[in-house]
Amino acid sequence: MNAIPTVTKNLLIINVLVFLATIVAQTYGIDLARYLGLHFFLADNFNIAQLITYMFMHGGFTHLFFNMFALWMFGRILEQVWGPKRFLFYYLLCGIGAGFIQEIVQYIHYEMVLSAYDSVNTGYSVIPMKEYLNMMTTVGASGAVYAILLGFGMLFPNQPLFIFPLPFPIKAKYFVIGYALIELYAGFANNPGDNVAHFAHLGGMIFGFILIMYWRKKDKGNGYYYN
Repeated sequence: MNAIPTVTKNLLIINVLVFLATIVAQTYGIDLARYLGLHFFLADNFNIAQLITYMFMHGGFTHLFFNMFALWMFGRILEQVWGPKRFLFYYLLCGIGAGFIQEIVQYIHYEMVLSAYDSVNTGYSVIPMKEYLNMMTTVGASGAVYAILLGFGMLFPNQPLFIFPLPFPIKAKYFVIGYALIELYAGFANNPGDNVAHFAHLGGMIFGFILIMYWRKKDKGNGYYYN
C-alpha cells in the first residue's frame, strides 16, 4: 500500500478494521451500529459524535467493498492534488454534511408519518414512536465517497472513465452528473424496499461542490483546480 497516499491509506485501514470489529462484536451479541451508526436526532440512541462515526460503519461486505474501491480509485488522486490536510478536511466535512442532510430528510419523513397517524389515530398503536425513531439508522462512507466522485469530476471533467457495463469510455463530468441524477430520482421515488440513503449521497455532493467553489475562489490564480 506504499503507493497509496497517507490519508487515503489510513481511511481504508480504519474502515476495514471497524468492519472487522463489527463482525467480532456481533458474535458477542453487540450491535456496534446501535452506538456508532447515525440515529435520528430525536431518538434516544442519538449522539452528536455519530455524525463522524457513522462514516466508518458499513452494512455488509459489498457496501464496504464498493465504497473503499471508489475511495482508493478517486480519493488517492484528490489527495495527491490537494495534499493530505485539505483532502482529509474535505472527506470529513462532506461526510458530516451528508449526515446532516440525511437528518433533515428523516425529519421531513417523521413529520409526514406524524401527520398520517394523526389523521387516522389518536395514538400510535401501529408502532411505538420511540421504537420508530430508533429504527432510523444510517451507516456508511457513501456520502463522503460521493463527494470524492464530485471532486474528481470537477478537477478532471474531461477524463475518460471506463465504467462497467458501458462498452465505451465516458467523461468524468457526465459520469458524476449521471450518478447525481440517479440518486435524485431514487430519493424521490421512495421505493418501500429501498433502504439506501440517497439524499445523504446527494448531501455529500452538495457540500463537496460548495467547498470546492469556495476553494476555487480563495485560491484563484493558483492553477489548483483547472486540470
